[in-house]
Amino acid sequence: MEKYDLLEITLKQPDDFLKVRETLSRIGIASKQEKKLYQTAHILHKQGKYYLVHFKQLFELDNKPTSIAEDDIKRRNTIAKLLNDWGLLEIVNKDELVTCSLNTIKILSFQEKSDWELCPKYNLGKSS
Repeated sequence: MEKYDLLEITLKQPDDFLKVRETLSRIGIASKQEKKLYQTAHILHKQGKYYLVHFKQLFELDNKPTSIAEDDIKRRNTIAKLLNDWGLLEIVNKDELVTCSLNTIKILSFQEKSDWELCPKYNLGKSS
């Protein structure tokens, strides 16, 4: 990864992976008119470590064209900080995080989930 590094995280218990993955599916950029939520970040398990990544970083890892920008990374970091504050994960190097305003992301409650179309921009573990 050249320009933007993956954000290493740790989990307290292995089953926290599924909790984080589900929670991330409800955080992203909203199209309120269409009630669609575009997932911003994903959890990645690679070589025994866990990372929180912006979906554009996954395109980079697949050597696909992407237009990742500093704002994307700030959004990912903001989501990571939220999950850290909620006790779902620990950020390895949290002192280095540059975040953005919470106004730039939409967080759906579990109850709201069925009212929205959840749209991941990248599907981990699925071949395209």
